Amino acid sequence: MSLTAAASGFVVFLLSVQVVQGWNEWRVTYTSTKICVIKGSTVDIRCTYRYPSWENGRYTNVKERFWFTKMNGNDFVDLRTDPEYSGRVQYISDNNNCHLRITDLRKSDSAEYKFRFITNQPGGEYSGSPGVTLSVTDLRVQFIKWRELKCHSICDPPYSSYVWYKNGQKIQSVTYKSLFSDNFGYADSYSCAVKEHEDFPSPPVCVHGQTCNRVTYTDRSICASKGSSVDISSTYNSYTFNVESKFWFSPERSHQWQSPSQPEDLSKYSQYAGRVQVVERLRGRSTLRITDLRESDSAQYRFKFTAGSFEWNSILPGTTLTVTALQVQVTRIKVHQSYTEAELKCHSSCSPVGRLSYVWFNNGKEITWPRTSSYKAWFSHTDIISCALKGHQNHPSPSVSAPRFASVSVSPSGEIVEGSSVTLTCSSDANPAANYTWYKRNGNQYLQPPSKEQLVFRSIQSSDSGEYYCTAENELGRRTSQYISINVKYAPKTPSISVSPSGEIVEGSPVTLNCSSDANPAATYTWYKENQTVIQGPKGISHFPSIRLEDRGIYYCKSENQYGQINSTAVNIDVEYGPKLPSMSVSPSGEIVEGSSVNLTCSSDANPAANYTWYKEDEDSPKASGQIFIITDFRPEHSGNYYCEAQNRRGRHNSTVHEIVMSRSMKSVAAGSITAIFLAIILLCAFLLIRRKRSLKQSTEPRKRPDNRAQLNMNPVYDNCSAVAQTKPAEEDDDISYASVSFSDNKEDPLYSNIRPAQANRQKHEEEEEDEDSVEYTTVNFNNSSASPQLKHREAVEDLSSLYSAITKNPRP
Repeated sequence: MSLTAAASGFVVFLLSVQVVQGWNEWRVTYTSTKICVIKGSTVDIRCTYRYPSWENGRYTNVKERFWFTKMNGNDFVDLRTDPEYSGRVQYISDNNNCHLRITDLRKSDSAEYKFRFITNQPGGEYSGSPGVTLSVTDLRVQFIKWRELKCHSICDPPYSSYVWYKNGQKIQSVTYKSLFSDNFGYADSYSCAVKEHEDFPSPPVCVHGQTCNRVTYTDRSICASKGSSVDISSTYNSYTFNVESKFWFSPERSHQWQSPSQPEDLSKYSQYAGRVQVVERLRGRSTLRITDLRESDSAQYRFKFTAGSFEWNSILPGTTLTVTALQVQVTRIKVHQSYTEAELKCHSSCSPVGRLSYVWFNNGKEITWPRTSSYKAWFSHTDIISCALKGHQNHPSPSVSAPRFASVSVSPSGEIVEGSSVTLTCSSDANPAANYTWYKRNGNQYLQPPSKEQLVFRSIQSSDSGEYYCTAENELGRRTSQYISINVKYAPKTPSISVSPSGEIVEGSPVTLNCSSDANPAATYTWYKENQTVIQGPKGISHFPSIRLEDRGIYYCKSENQYGQINSTAVNIDVEYGPKLPSMSVSPSGEIVEGSSVNLTCSSDANPAANYTWYKEDEDSPKASGQIFIITDFRPEHSGNYYCEAQNRRGRHNSTVHEIVMSRSMKSVAAGSITAIFLAIILLCAFLLIRRKRSLKQSTEPRKRPDNRAQLNMNPVYDNCSAVAQTKPAEEDDDISYASVSFSDNKEDPLYSNIRPAQANRQKHEEEEEDEDSVEYTTVNFNNSSASPQLKHREAVEDLSSLYSAITKNPRP
């Protein structure tokens, strides 16, 4: 285990509870308030701090933060500028965490440590008080009484278990406790350590006098700068005072030994050739000097001697050397627009050996002053500063500078597809290392906290396309990179469809369908009408200069590029137009029987659907509205010419004129049977009239004729049959007589027949009365208003209303 690693864990927390110091939102929280550690080890003191993010109308920014133990007048002394801590103090800060590390602890480091931060707010300075009390101690072997030793430290309570050593070798048989008893010899030395922290044992002590066998190292750890020289010293005793051999060795080089169990003299290693010297000016004191130090010289070094049969080959740790390069640290800074006022310090991560002189360089040129570890001046953004130990200018520190540039790179460097992982990296040559902040152009969008060198998109989206840049900033200045363009390729998104005009579409008007889709690269479009391709091209426009009825239907478009394709939702294109020429139909067709029902129907192709109005020719007012016009009881006055008008909001149109005529003949479902009955009745009536006339003629005596009206009662089945005969006197029995028979089939009136003699033309027949028999005519009229228009014998009864019968008597000789 290395010294630093072991020391950092070798801590006793006497009070391991968090203590919060603060008021309102300003506070400092220490992890522990008391810490006890062993001399030569490393300690970590931790805390967190907080402050209001917004106050006095501004965001709060921390300008400075540091640890201190004392004050110089009214000023707090930063540990990094305190010569007593030079090279041994390190600040490790992350967000609102405060962390102090002190290496190579000394008893003088025992003190109270506090953290302080300064913000941009008026009076925004705060110190966490009380702080953390650090106690640095070492282990000592204390003689209690005869045959009893005690391992002691000032840390209280004592450790629970210990390890004991005799002449540098671990005693395996003893119980791990702070009281140890044995038969102590005059030549033996004893030391102790806390269990599991054996790298920090107490110095070996003699129980009797000071002449026991032992080796004591002057320094447990030494830190030196690269290129410098270092002296590692130890004192040794031999009970016999007869030391036969002695040398320095490094356990880390054991893999190079010929016999790993036997240490080898360090001067035999080729990597130390010409750089190692053992100096022994006083008896019992040996010094190992290493010059032109290299970072590879960092190791643990031990001393070995033999005296007669005794060999000091202790497993106890020796002196740990740490070789580090010098570093330039920025301690005070004030940044102006064109220059920076700063105080620089040349240091290493460990305390320097002795008083050293330094050399400073600006842009590679040596500065004649100062020769101290501190350098305060004004620096431009192009200055590059470094330092070195005087006499070791060939081992300068890494240079410090404000960021000289900031650049952005992208990975992968080729085409970026949506959903892939993309990383942007900001780089700069700044020292101290720069903190990085990412921005997106157009809005200065702050993307993530500072100190992140990379901006990572785990699954980049189309919305991430744009121009990005970063800033690199350290204590000496700030630089902004150029823009880098991120062009994310992606398949088309769901297309949107627009129709122009957006309202109702009228036949003959221009119509444009537009399909648009977000895609990269730009999409090509295909229009479809009910799965049939209409148009294809890069613009996504389908134009109808004069839309027609056949253009109406369901349309959709497809958007595609090399990364995919997608269809839009469908849109219905409905073309409106005025009524076309209406068609008109009549049911029943042909001539209409009086009293029957007639349906007139009008239809027309129109969008929106047409409304209908019925007219009769030569009449101004409409007869009816609706697609069907019904005349329930057709009368003679209903005959005439009819037409319809179809109308919607796009126009109107009249049908052609249609003539409707009522039939002149009687029609009935039973036309045939009725006709036969009526003919029989007519014949019967004619027979009766003829017979009566003959009987009158045979009479020898002239007599007065009966009343010229005669009622004939017919069979009741025919309702009433009446014949009215008008004849001449008996002496004129040869005159022609006429009989007229009329029948009515009206349901409301009884069926009847009127038989009337026709008026004789006396002037024509007076001279022929005596010589010729009279000729009688019979006229029969029928009226049947309830006849059905569907009679099967329509042709047989077409003119029943004109049916008549004539009977002619043969002339006398």
